[in-house]
Amino acid sequence: MTYLYLALAIIAEVVATSALKSSAGFTRLWPSVVVMVGYGLAFYLLALVLKTLPVGIAYAFWAGLGIVLVTLVGILVYGEKPDLPALLGLTMIVGGVVVIQVFSSVASH
Repeated sequence: MTYLYLALAIIAEVVATSALKSSAGFTRLWPSVVVMVGYGLAFYLLALVLKTLPVGIAYAFWAGLGIVLVTLVGILVYGEKPDLPALLGLTMIVGGVVVIQVFSSVASH
């Protein structure tokens, strides 16, 4: 269940972060509500994850996958276009998450 909660936490955070852009500085009601609910759910689920996973491992997944997914939302929803250095950096982030998952004994809890 730990990795399911982590995946749901990451999705909730990505939805909240994406809605943050749409909230226009919290001047639009419904995107602002999505931000608050999304972050609340994300942090609740992350708290459950931290009962079994070390904070460093959980946060590596949270941050790394969140960055990549938010970038994809930016591309698909907001028409943002990352340049080559940004894409290379994202690739390194994904590589780091893969290394942790494949080679770290701590991540297998």
